[in-house]
Amino acid sequence: MASIFTKIVKGEIPAYKVAEDENYLAFLDISPVARGHTLVIPKKEVDYLFDLDDQLYAGLQLFAKKVATGLNKAVPCKKVGVLVLGLEVPHAHIHLIPMQDETDVLNFSEKIRMDKEEFESLRIEISEKI
Repeated sequence: MASIFTKIVKGEIPAYKVAEDENYLAFLDISPVARGHTLVIPKKEVDYLFDLDDQLYAGLQLFAKKVATGLNKAVPCKKVGVLVLGLEVPHAHIHLIPMQDETDVLNFSEKIRMDKEEFESLRIEISEKI
């Protein structure tokens, strides 16, 4: 059975996409811990980040860097934090989280709420900076 992220890649589930190329996709997390919380994935479904072949892994990191640069321009923050968790969805992914301090990336129990208009406005703002 395909992961929710594979369904997003295939267009079966909508997402607030901020960047995409033939191998990778970045989209806003719909349950963000901070405004601008973005997920970066390879389009190929592989459960564990370190099971990606070297080329796909390196490409994912470079794609995430490009997205983080745009994210940092679009969302005021001190830095964009990078976090790899991956137990909740069996598809390798990187969390990019705008942060003012380190606790912003460490507390996943406190989510923020955004409506569809806020997500769409933010999606456009970030994608224009990438």
